[in-house]
Amino acid sequence: MLGEVRMAEIAQQALRESEADQTEVAVTGNASHLTRFAENTIHQNVSETDVTVRVRAVIDRKTGVASGNELDGDGLRRIVSAAETIARFQKANPDFRSLPEPEPIGAVDAFVERTAQTTPMDRAEGVERILGLSRSNELDAAGAFATDDQELYIANSLGVGAYYRGSVASILTVIMGEDSSGYGAAASLDVADIDPAAVGRRAVDKAIQSRNPESIEPGTYTVILEEEAVADMLFYLGYMGFGALAVQEERSFLSGKIGQKITGERITIWDDGLDPRGIPLPFDFEGVPKRKVMLIENGVARAAVHDSFTAGREEGATSTGHALPMPNTFGPLPINLFMAAGDATKEQMLSSIDRGIWVTRFHYTNIVHPVKTILTGMTRDGTFLIEDGRISRPLKNLRFTQSVLEAFANVEMIGADLKLVKDEWNPIGTCAPALKISGFQFTGTTEH
Repeated sequence: MLGEVRMAEIAQQALRESEADQTEVAVTGNASHLTRFAENTIHQNVSETDVTVRVRAVIDRKTGVASGNELDGDGLRRIVSAAETIARFQKANPDFRSLPEPEPIGAVDAFVERTAQTTPMDRAEGVERILGLSRSNELDAAGAFATDDQELYIANSLGVGAYYRGSVASILTVIMGEDSSGYGAAASLDVADIDPAAVGRRAVDKAIQSRNPESIEPGTYTVILEEEAVADMLFYLGYMGFGALAVQEERSFLSGKIGQKITGERITIWDDGLDPRGIPLPFDFEGVPKRKVMLIENGVARAAVHDSFTAGREEGATSTGHALPMPNTFGPLPINLFMAAGDATKEQMLSSIDRGIWVTRFHYTNIVHPVKTILTGMTRDGTFLIEDGRISRPLKNLRFTQSVLEAFANVEMIGADLKLVKDEWNPIGTCAPALKISGFQFTGTTEH
């Protein structure tokens, strides 16, 4: 990894090369290491180290972005020149005000040395704990164990200069039987907090319990959604409408609803890039400090997240530190989502249901209607019928088609514990509890 001093040197050199009215430079470094396994065998160990420089040039309210991996003087000049050339051929954006001015940035302790120093043998030993459990139960395990070390430096011509280094470890496995499967996963900044054996036991138990699944008619059921399923819904909720650009363009469920009740009063959702329970990031991709934003409080819509552009379009608004790398069509998005925990255990949820369905996680989730927050997708890796307060039998997977806000309006119990659920491809984490929800819509069945 380059370190703060070298990253700052690269950013400042790029700024000196620029002749634009305003310039922003983002230097990102990543050292990613991954151990993959399938059919109870480790089959791949890969490592990737990369540094990217991304330059945003602003000329007469016209913006151009270019990026590259060359860190010497000629390479940086080419990136800057390309960004300026692109800007000159764009149309001016009358809503653009300015790149952000520098602000104090709160510190986060997001880097753990032992995570960054994890070796292939360390990961292999963790994976072997899963594989041993799978083999001993005559099942097949697949999955991955990853450790990542990330650096980010943001600078602009107005004086912004912000550095961050963080680490994250994650492991997941799907364990398959002839007609069943189970899932386990864990993530943490500190690799020492991950227990591969516990992840494996959870997946093995699910695979055993879900043997010989039976069909059930689609319809409306009370459900227990485990944390992975809830995190999936939260992620899509953020994508569909917690960003200010979606609100301003009236394609968000928050448009015209700020201050109104939109879910059940048990539901409180916020975004906080400084909370160490998630995957913290102290500033956004414009170098603006992240602020905790209360999105839904006791069921009432409170706010959306902003970047500098959307804040400039809205009187009295300021950036909340939620800009994504430019260019993007999404606008600002929350990437450190939390849902407030309750006081229930899963056992208490289970015992309270006469007839319902237990869902381990969702798969192949897609948006049907963003304003109505309707999603569709499949259950996966452990779907069970609940009868008389206990799990009675495994079920073949079901398709759901459900409004997230309506589901959250029907929440009856909330788990006491939050679980960090990491995005499979990005260092983005959602902290979610398990939920008991009534009136959940299943619209189709499968053959497996």
